Amino acid sequence: MSRSILDEAHIHPAIRQTITDKHADIVQEVQTAVAGNKVVIVGMGQNPFPKQACKALDALGTPYKYLGYGNYLNQWRRRNALKMWTGWPTFPMVFVSGILVGGASELRRLIDSGEFARMIAG
Repeated sequence: MSRSILDEAHIHPAIRQTITDKHADIVQEVQTAVAGNKVVIVGMGQNPFPKQACKALDALGTPYKYLGYGNYLNQWRRRNALKMWTGWPTFPMVFVSGILVGGASELRRLIDSGEFARMIAG
């Protein structure tokens, strides 16, 4: 199964670079963090769910990298680039061993099932 993304053939060549460059820095920063850390949480201020994810990992004593981008009132355009890149619609975005696992509630389910421990052990 793959998610639907507009095919390159349906993007006019004159705008491809604009699409490629739009907030590429934030995507690159997250990609670098994901490549260099077992667990990465991408969040934003004023949102309680990134804090829940961090608390869950703190309770386990699991180290993680946190990247915060603005709040509800700012940097939303930059955060949209992350949503478009991942396809995940909300924050936090939690990556475990290079895999996007979802948000805080999905992380909690992985922890409770024991799958999280298996993912970071590998």
